[in-house]
Amino acid sequence: MRYLLITLALFAATASAVQAAEYQYVSDQLIITLRNGQGNSYQVLKTLPTGTRLEVLEKTDQGYTRVRTSDGTEGWVRSQYLMDDSTSAMQLEEATRKLNNLQEENEKLRSTLSEIQEERAQLASERDELLGKTEEVEKQLDHLNEVAAKPLVLDRENRELQQKNVALEKELQILNQENQVLKDRAEREWFIAGAGVLLGGLLLGLLIPRIRWKKQSSW
Repeated sequence: MRYLLITLALFAATASAVQAAEYQYVSDQLIITLRNGQGNSYQVLKTLPTGTRLEVLEKTDQGYTRVRTSDGTEGWVRSQYLMDDSTSAMQLEEATRKLNNLQEENEKLRSTLSEIQEERAQLASERDELLGKTEEVEKQLDHLNEVAAKPLVLDRENRELQQKNVALEKELQILNQENQVLKDRAEREWFIAGAGVLLGGLLLGLLIPRIRWKKQSSW
């Protein structure tokens, strides 16, 4: 447990040291030496060109700073040759890189915008096509509704015609009955008239000889 706490403490201290690390850059238009001690008499470990990024480990009042390079080499350099910001050339390079990145992103966005516009135009064309199909389908539906309504209309008209036919048949029956009555009446009237004529003829046949005899007798 004790070793675990010590390990955690060391890890926390290391993390704090990493988080609090300070960086400086070799000032512009210089090539300086990294030595293993504070002074020109110490061994040169390597040369550092302008813009080299160095991690600051320690600073002294004698004008020296202990630094660490990106490859892990540690040594001393004169503090007067260090500055907090990168050189103008590095800043220009960084700005150029950012500009290039922005231009690439701009090109990508333009390409994406062009694709979106093409897709939008295609969707608009498909929408217009669907609207045309919808109108055609609605027309077909109206036609089908009309066709479907015709049997109903025909059925209604057929029923009306049947009702009219029934009424006409009843009227025809009534007319036939009335005609039969008139016919029977006419036959009776003709029979009575014939009987009257026959009776009149018989009476005349009986009266005429008598009238002639009376005339002869009077002579």
